[in-house]
Amino acid sequence: MVGEGDATAIPEVAELCRRLIRNACVNDGSPESGQEWRSTDTLAEYFGRGGEPFEPAPGRRSVLYRVPGRDPAAPRLMLMGHTDVVPVNEESWSVDPFGGEIVDGFLWGRGAVDMLNLTAAMAVVFKPYLTGERDPLPGDLLYLAVADEEAAGRLGAQPLVAERWDLVGCEYLLTEIAYPPLDVGEERGYPVSVGEKGPFWTALRTSGTPGHGSQPFGRENALAALTEGVAGLFHTPAPVAITPIWEEFVRSLGLPPDQVEALCDPDRVDAEIERLAATDVRWASYVHACTHMTVSPNVVRGGTKANVIPDRAEAEVDVRALPGMDREDVDQHLRKAMGSAGARIELVPVADHVANWSPRPNPLWEAVVDATEDLTGSRNVVPTLMPATTDARFFRDRGTIAYGAGLFDTSIRFADFLAMFHGNDERISIASLELTVAFLDRTLQRFAEAVGG
Repeated sequence: MVGEGDATAIPEVAELCRRLIRNACVNDGSPESGQEWRSTDTLAEYFGRGGEPFEPAPGRRSVLYRVPGRDPAAPRLMLMGHTDVVPVNEESWSVDPFGGEIVDGFLWGRGAVDMLNLTAAMAVVFKPYLTGERDPLPGDLLYLAVADEEAAGRLGAQPLVAERWDLVGCEYLLTEIAYPPLDVGEERGYPVSVGEKGPFWTALRTSGTPGHGSQPFGRENALAALTEGVAGLFHTPAPVAITPIWEEFVRSLGLPPDQVEALCDPDRVDAEIERLAATDVRWASYVHACTHMTVSPNVVRGGTKANVIPDRAEAEVDVRALPGMDREDVDQHLRKAMGSAGARIELVPVADHVANWSPRPNPLWEAVVDATEDLTGSRNVVPTLMPATTDARFFRDRGTIAYGAGLFDTSIRFADFLAMFHGNDERISIASLELTVAFLDRTLQRFAEAVGG
């Protein structure tokens, strides 16, 4: 274990990442949580100067840095990382989730994979351009540390893009997430996020008749319809869709031909997922998420006291839709799954955004592929659809080409890595942090060559 007295032995990127972890910018969805100002202060200290701050609510601060390019007509490239993290159950962790401990070559802590690893790596790559140690790119290079990503970006990227496009506008964007290599077939693949599913968070609301809990007969308990409807969501198969991105992903992995066809066939994919789950449930979970609309009821509220029949109840459901699906498709499935209980349940959209993705080829994509080849010898860069949602969607809506990319070692498998998002014992290898710095640095060089030398 590396302690405080050994800081000089810690690579620069790991030291910055552990400082961001220790800031504990926990975002529980409330306006007063997060307090990302702590990490923007850390970045100002690291860069040796402050940037352009944005603080739509007290403490919910984002910060933008810019290095002007040599050619005003050249495309702008942004590096964007968020500084907030999700809440944690400390009792379920093997270490202090905000201690930033380094044990056996791994940095542990909430945010180590989502996404303070990239936020720190991007800062390390950006700093020499900011200080003038590196010549500017042809176009502007921007670094944005953004607040509130974990609560749909309402106090971060969303208002920035909507209200300050004059400052944050860019043609190209690198953001989350980065993945370990994929070794599920004969050929190693290097995943790069090119798009993401659409969040359609939905509240289910019911009403009833209040009364004393000792006399429930004849009373309409608001929880009755809600629990019946939620049970239906758990037990009804989700809609399947095979997208072109998924097909390209599968065909890049060197899998046996029959398995490729099964994974790309909407009538066979569920059986293949069950077969995969027998030996690797985490990989099966990822395959399921990339081929289905997923529906996960995660919060239920109802009642005020054990002896009072509730007259109001609500469930919060996380729905993620694939490309080609919209709110009508989501509501249709929810109604079907809830059955007769659905007639007593109000569906309230909370956060709607259709799936989005960025096209290829283009200078940034080619730079990512070239950088991967420079560092690994392979050009098998695998376009990947994220099951989750990032702030990239706000930029893609404005025409920005956005990818999530990094470069990791093989100490953690692809599926195991994804399982740590919002999970227990988040950790990233020090080697992966350093590889990602090298990869991003090389990507910027290759991008500069592609757009103007």
